[in-house]
Amino acid sequence: MALPHATATLKNRIRMAKETKEKEPKKPMPPIGAWGPAVALGWLVPGAGHLLLKKTGRGVLLLLAVTGMFLCGLMMRGAMFHPQSGDLLTTLINTGGFVGDLCSGLLYLLSVALNYNQPDLAGAVHDYGTKFLVTAGLLNLLAMVDVFEIAAGRKD
Repeated sequence: MALPHATATLKNRIRMAKETKEKEPKKPMPPIGAWGPAVALGWLVPGAGHLLLKKTGRGVLLLLAVTGMFLCGLMMRGAMFHPQSGDLLTTLINTGGFVGDLCSGLLYLLSVALNYNQPDLAGAVHDYGTKFLVTAGLLNLLAMVDVFEIAAGRKD
């Protein structure tokens, strides 16, 4: 049985949230010229989008973090994902892993160009290497979202 005070407080919070949501006008999408180059550069070279937007500390930190994770994944002989068809779970895992790898930008493109291709081996080190490779790409994806929000004026 709910307490009357707790129910009233919850109703007030819901009402206030709705009022706040209604008062905020939605910002229009900024033109692609305002954010496109920074996001593309941020994908190609991790942290470069932030450097372009004069966020030097974040840019250098992201460059070191993403590149370090990717290189650790390579040194642990992690496998790169390739899209595969089959059952639903196999398709989701391999396509998601491929997108994660691809989000590393130039690091991924260079490793593919230099024919880095490790077989998916059993073992903890190789498995962690694969996770490091994907996580580096996902971190770079988050950095690209951050670059978009800064370039669009939604964030400082």
